[in-house]
Amino acid sequence: MRAILSSIIFPLILFVGVPLAAAQGPTASSPRLQWFKGNTHTHTSNSDGDSAPADVAGWYKTHGYDFLIITDHEHVTDVDPLNASLGDAGKFLVIRGQEVTDRFNKKPYHVNGLGLPQVVMPQHGTDIVSTVQSDIDAIRKSGGIPQINHPNFGWALTTDDLLKFHGAPLLEIYSGHPLVNVMGGGGVPSAESMWDTLLTAGKLYWAVAVDDSHHFKRMGDDSAATPGHGWVVVRAARLTPNDILSALERGEFYSSSGVELEDYQVSSTAISVTIREKKWSKYRTQFIGAGGKVLAESITNPAVYRFSGSEAYVRAKVFESNGKIAWTQPVFRKRK
Repeated sequence: MRAILSSIIFPLILFVGVPLAAAQGPTASSPRLQWFKGNTHTHTSNSDGDSAPADVAGWYKTHGYDFLIITDHEHVTDVDPLNASLGDAGKFLVIRGQEVTDRFNKKPYHVNGLGLPQVVMPQHGTDIVSTVQSDIDAIRKSGGIPQINHPNFGWALTTDDLLKFHGAPLLEIYSGHPLVNVMGGGGVPSAESMWDTLLTAGKLYWAVAVDDSHHFKRMGDDSAATPGHGWVVVRAARLTPNDILSALERGEFYSSSGVELEDYQVSSTAISVTIREKKWSKYRTQFIGAGGKVLAESITNPAVYRFSGSEAYVRAKVFESNGKIAWTQPVFRKRK
C-alpha cells in the first residue's frame, strides 16, 4: 500500500517562531519519502499463536502490508529465513521483536520490544511502576524500542502509572484483540482517553494501533484475535529495519483501523489532513486538544485546522461512516 509522498511535512513537535527543518522536504539527493503499512504486535506458534511464522508473515504480505514485527511472548523469531522467502526484493519486511510478559499482584504487564536482537526475560519488580520500568529498561539495554501494550488488559495500568514511566515512546490506544478493554468501561477511561490525559500532563507517547493477532485459523470468529484490524502507517525513506524503527521512535507515523491518509502536513500556522476516500464512504475529521477537547470539526477533504496560538497540542482523528478511524500524532506548541 506504499505511496510516494510528494509534499508531506511531518514535524510533530512545533515551537512557534522556530524554523521548521522538516518543512524543507527531501533534498534532490535524498530518497523520496513513502508510506509503509505495518503491524507492531503479532503472535505465531512460537508462543501462543495458532500459525507458523511463515504463514503469519504470508498473511500480512498477501493483504497489502509492507512490514510486520513478530512479537511472541519470550521468544525472538529468526526473521532472516522469512525475509529470504517473502522479502520480494525489498517489497515486504519482517522485523524481530518480542512481547515481554510480566506480572505483579496477579495483574498482567506487557511491553513489546520492537527490533530486539535477543530475548529479554521479564524483570519483575516490587510494585507496578518498578515492574514495568525494569522491563522498559531491559528492552532499551538490549537495543529494542519499548511499546506499552493494551493498558486496560486485566485493568492493569492507570494513567497515573503511565505518567511515571520513561523511555517508552509508544502506547497502544487501539487493538484488534477482543479482550483488552480498549474502550474502557465501568468508570475506567478508554486507552485513547488515557492518551489525552497523558498528553495534557505533558507526557509524550506516540499512539499505536495494532492487531495483537493470534488466530489465523479462526477468521470470522468474533471471539478470536484475528488479523487485519489495526495498524500503523510509517513515513520513511526506505523499507529497512533501521528506517522503520527510527520513524516509529520519532512518531513519524499515523495509526488506523481502516482510514487511509493521502497526505498530512504541518506548518507554523496550520495542520492539513488529506483523506484517501473510498467509494460510498463519508468522512469527518476532529482536531483534538488538551483534555480531549474537540477544538474543531470538518467534513471537507482536506481538513484544515488553523492554530489560534493558545493550543498546548493538537491531534487529528478521522472518522469514516462505517466506524473506521485514523489517528495522527500530537503537534505540541508553545502558547503565545
